Amino acid sequence: MTSIQALVASFFLVLAVSATAQPTSSSLRVGFYKYTCPSAEAIVRDTVYKAFSSDPGLAADFVRMIFHDCFVRGCDASILLNSTKGNIAERDSPVNNPSLEGFDVIDQVKARLEAACPQTVSCADIIAFAARDSVFKAGGIYYDIPSGRRDGLISHTSEVTQNLPPPSFTVPQLIANFARKGFSVDEMVTLSGAHSIGVSHCTSFSNRLYSFNATYKQDPLLDPKYAAFLKTKCPQSNSKTNPTVALDSITPNILDNNYYQQLMTYRGLLSSDEALYTSMLTKGMVLNNAKYGSVWGAKFVKAMVKLGSVDVLTGMQGEIRKVCSAVN
Repeated sequence: MTSIQALVASFFLVLAVSATAQPTSSSLRVGFYKYTCPSAEAIVRDTVYKAFSSDPGLAADFVRMIFHDCFVRGCDASILLNSTKGNIAERDSPVNNPSLEGFDVIDQVKARLEAACPQTVSCADIIAFAARDSVFKAGGIYYDIPSGRRDGLISHTSEVTQNLPPPSFTVPQLIANFARKGFSVDEMVTLSGAHSIGVSHCTSFSNRLYSFNATYKQDPLLDPKYAAFLKTKCPQSNSKTNPTVALDSITPNILDNNYYQQLMTYRGLLSSDEALYTSMLTKGMVLNNAKYGSVWGAKFVKAMVKLGSVDVLTGMQGEIRKVCSAVN
């Protein structure tokens, strides 16, 4: 870690937030497993942290996993279900496979929880805890997250592209997409800050380098030096391998507000990222988030709690899976 990265990490480490966003179900509550499985959250945290030690990129995977799960059918762990004969599941959608990782770590967590507290902790809650622990590990921002979700029984790949925004979306399209899930424009811009960590495959943005439109081969909004760098990572002559590039080229493994600062210098990797700065609908929000990192951090964790409560199954709905990849 460089001195700059260490400084940023230590800055966010002092920001401990107990978020109290309004969940869609009053059945979710902090400390849901206090009596039925007291060690639940500690087991998730221990397993996730050990996995991070060998693969820091998992932080981005778990934050992405909760988003990809909750925006499709709600937070019901449908993204964890394997495909079956006659049905292709969400995890095998081109949007998730092979780019989304961390399923094996979720399986490890579930195995430990089943040994400690059989059929008690849902896979949906494991995702929520893993995402929360990832945010702390990558950004030093802690928050309490309500639990009590139950697991769904259905997973269809066709529903992924119907609900998740592609990297080509314009700001009005992003606003409409998030609004359908109950999020405001500011919450959408705030959650986009998750792109401070993680990577993207060249195919998600290579059109900006080589075939932007009929007038420009290269997106004129891209910083020229950044575009030149991206071309070394994604050469047009080698499109079959589809390499990955960090979404944030400055602090790729630290969850911070540097993402917004990169947008201001026209170094947003995806079209949908840079659009947040060039659109007058969201530019002011980008500027505020870039200037006030602690304010963005507080908003981010509140939005993450809200994300984790989208269309949840509680009570007698769904089930508690014995293994996360298959229904009981």
